[in-house]
Amino acid sequence: MMHYSNWLIDVKNRASLRNACKTPPNTDRSNKGNVADTQNNNPQPNTAKTCEHTVTTHLWKSGYKIIKKIGEGTFSEVLKTQSLKDGKFYACKTMKQTINSLEQANNLREVQAMKRLSPHANIIQLHELIFDKETGTVSLICELMDMNIYEFIQGRETPLPDHTVKHYMYQLCKSLAHMHRCGIFHRDVKPENILIKQNVLKLGDFGSCRSVYSKPPHTEYISTRWYRAPECLLTDGYYSLKMDIWSTGCVFFEIMSLNPLFPGTNELDQVAKIHDVLGTPEQSLLQKFKQSRAMHFNFHPKKGSGLSRLISNCPAPALSLLYQMLAYDPNERISAETALRHTYFREARLTEKKAESLHRVSGIMDGVGRSGTHNSLDQIWRPAKLGKQLRGRHTRQTPLMSHNMKHVAEPLIKRNIPHYPAELPKLNMVVPGPQISFPVSPMPTFTVTHQGALPAITSKKCQSRLAKPRDESHRATFKTYHMPPLDRKHGGY
Repeated sequence: MMHYSNWLIDVKNRASLRNACKTPPNTDRSNKGNVADTQNNNPQPNTAKTCEHTVTTHLWKSGYKIIKKIGEGTFSEVLKTQSLKDGKFYACKTMKQTINSLEQANNLREVQAMKRLSPHANIIQLHELIFDKETGTVSLICELMDMNIYEFIQGRETPLPDHTVKHYMYQLCKSLAHMHRCGIFHRDVKPENILIKQNVLKLGDFGSCRSVYSKPPHTEYISTRWYRAPECLLTDGYYSLKMDIWSTGCVFFEIMSLNPLFPGTNELDQVAKIHDVLGTPEQSLLQKFKQSRAMHFNFHPKKGSGLSRLISNCPAPALSLLYQMLAYDPNERISAETALRHTYFREARLTEKKAESLHRVSGIMDGVGRSGTHNSLDQIWRPAKLGKQLRGRHTRQTPLMSHNMKHVAEPLIKRNIPHYPAELPKLNMVVPGPQISFPVSPMPTFTVTHQGALPAITSKKCQSRLAKPRDESHRATFKTYHMPPLDRKHGGY
């Protein structure tokens, strides 16, 4: 244990030196474990005023007015701004470090990640990138949300309803599943970086993200301490996207209980608090961690208290998912994609499917109404049904025929119309069927002398109920054509 303490002090000293070479950071927004656990010095007042004036001028030139400061971190500050063009409100994240060119600004890891992940319903959208050549200042104009999860649960005395927790956690898992599919892991999932607006949750702050295809070791001092996974604490940067799932499990517990799960005061205390709840891992797992650690460490065997004792009235499915997210071994930890299929989210999945179905049907109905085909039933019917309904009938060659024949070919175009859930009503109307081309020469012209009546036409397939034709020569002329007979209707044709 003493070896681990000495190693921890050495890591702190190295981190302090690295941060001293960078832009002077500012203090954390909350009393939670900071990202680097370093002693941060506040910038001088004159320097702060100068930077504030520079940012104000820089944004005003780009058509944005500063309303107020929302928050400030180590490497950036967030402002609420209003566009002078459309009057809408946006969140402006201004980087404290200076950039040399617009190309370098576009190549920032955070900018590239937001462009790759967009659009997604649970990812903060980048509206505009603003770069000032004179000062080298870069600002990201993003959509404005109401608050973050930390502000949402801060000071709350009664737990949130289970359906609210489930709704938010389902959206958070969806955002992580999308990120991991796109080959990016966040590395700093915590309540301050999870933003909400009414019932919508979105993941933000991608300044610490990394490609899943990058080879370890990664930066060993990453993520906020309270939400740091064991592999980040016990190895020299040998971690993967599963660290996001551990952080999500910590957020999950905090939303349900309104208290942080592992509020360690330093790295050593952080490991001890994890072991107090989950117990000391097996020696085989510790040995795997030691292989990527220059300094050896040993922990006394300890049986954890368990999660169920820390949170009362926790549903069994929620506790099951929580344990799978907080698996000590990252290889046994559940993935974001698998978490979405967990029993705990069954109702959320059904609600989402119903909403998608209603949205799809409403979109179809809106499209039908706009195209004018909602009242044109003959365009929705298929030619096969027309053929069955009109088989054995003969359409009259009248001026009405020329008006209706243009609808005969239209069902071929309307084949792609989606199927409606409700059946169409049966209508008592006659619609002409499709034209049939015969593989023979056209009908020869002939002259028939009659006295007020046309001779009936008989076919080989259809037996006529009328009398036989008076002239057998006419029958010989028609015997190669399969045309339906004409029925008399009230003395006319």
